[in-house]
Parts: sequence; structure tokens; C-alpha cells
Amino acid sequence: MKDSLLKVYYPVKDYLLIILGTALYGFGYNAFILSNEIVTGGLSGICGLIFFATKLPVSVSYFAINVLLLGIAFKILGFKFLVKTILGVVSLSFWFWFFELVFAGQPLMQLQEVFMSVIIGAMICGSGLGLVFYAGGSTGGTDIIVAIINKYKDISIGMGMVLLDFLIVSSSYFLFANVDKIVLGLIEMGVNSYMLDRVMNANTQSVQFMIFSRKYDEIADAIIHRLQRGCTILEGEGGYSHKPIKVIVLVARNRERTNIFRLIKMIDSQAFISQSTVRGVYGEGFDAIKV
Repeated sequence: MKDSLLKVYYPVKDYLLIILGTALYGFGYNAFILSNEIVTGGLSGICGLIFFATKLPVSVSYFAINVLLLGIAFKILGFKFLVKTILGVVSLSFWFWFFELVFAGQPLMQLQEVFMSVIIGAMICGSGLGLVFYAGGSTGGTDIIVAIINKYKDISIGMGMVLLDFLIVSSSYFLFANVDKIVLGLIEMGVNSYMLDRVMNANTQSVQFMIFSRKYDEIADAIIHRLQRGCTILEGEGGYSHKPIKVIVLVARNRERTNIFRLIKMIDSQAFISQSTVRGVYGEGFDAIKV
């Protein structure tokens, strides 16, 4: 019974996150970015160029271009790649249309500095995209183009996206003859990417400790019983002394690291500790394994 509920819960949760994420993106884009005549990267940037050149609504061009790209991608990449992408495309097209009606091309706030509007809009858009990608979704557009290129050419998806986005933002010069708008567009891309990364990894960032101590047994016992965390004890050998040594490996949430340091210091202030940041820890006590 539990397994059948989880099979329903995870897809529904993902779909709701995709809808919420696209709503945030549609809001931030119309309220702060497009209304200030800033061209961003991705297909939304291409549609922004089309809008400024022809006044064709972004929602219309975005949906039409994606239908064409999805048709091509279906033959090349297969249906599995497109399931959540279709939802992302339809949902984002709807929110573009909805907020076009709400704001009618006017910015939400008449800020004296366009720069602040770009920062706010980028933070909202990046957070929205982070939710979409966290749910395993996609908003289509240039994601599909780069994925197709990557299938046949030895170009990484990340590098392909950066080059394509830079080309799109730079193209706004032919419409506005304004370098400032290009700079603002690039700033939007940077803040957007930063927020996307923060949202995607906010719940998965953890820390890994490697603890070298003669009092390893006491430390391991304290970790298990005081912190309610599991740990692993590895057999090691000193490279110089060639003496056997025990190494405790511990993975914990980022918020727990201060307590871990305090605990180790209380037991062995001479312990040697290595700490590193890890992302995506799955299993008991952390996130459920999910594909």
C-alpha cells in the first residue's frame, strides 16, 4: 500500500513543483525583465527579441517555437526525454500569457534604477527554474536545441548553453543599440543561474567528515548516541609511520557541522579533521533515492 502511494505522491509532487516554478518564472519575467526591455538568455530571450521587433506576445512565440522543437526532439531524443518538458512548456506558456494580461507590458514597480528590477526579476526567475529542474522538469526551448547538438557533437550541454545565451543577449544590440542593456542581460543570467543552483541544492547540500583520532571509538560512539548519526570506521595506515590508524567517515546535514566539531573537540582536541561539501546524499537519514 505504501509503495503504491509513493508511486502517486512523487509524480504529483513533481508536477506541482513544475507548475509553481513556471508561475514564478512567468511572474518575474513579465513584472521585472520584459517590462524593462531587457533580453535574457534561452528561448525566452529569443521570444523577447521577437516581441521588441514585432510586438508578437512572448506567450505566442514561446509556445509556437517549442511545439516545433518538441516535434523535432521527439524523433531524435525519444518520448522519455519529453514527458515533463511538455508540462513545463505548456505551463510556462500559460503563465506568460496570464501575466501579460496582468501587467500589460508595465513593470510591477517603477524603480528609478532598472538594475534593481533586473536583480529582483532574476532572483524570482532563477528560483522558479530551480523548482522546475529540482522536480526533474524542463521548460524546453534552448534546452532541447543544446541536447540535440550534444547528441551528435562533442560539446557539453553547459558550454553550449553559455555560448547560445551570450549570443542571444548580445543580439539585443541590433534592436536597442545600447550596450547597457546587454550588460544588464548578462547580469540577469548570472543571478538567475546562481538562484537556480541555490534552490536546486538547498535541500541536498551536506558535509562529509574524515576524522583521524586515537579516540576514534569514543568519537564514533558519541556520534551514534548523541547526534543520532551513523558513521563508518575505515582501516588506514600512516604514510610516514606505517602504523595502523582508524578513520571515521561521517556524512551529515550542513546545519549539524557545528555540533559535530564541538563533540569531537570535547573528546579529542588533537583530532585531525577533514571536511568537504557534498551534494545529493541519498539513503536512510537523508533524501530518498529518486530517478
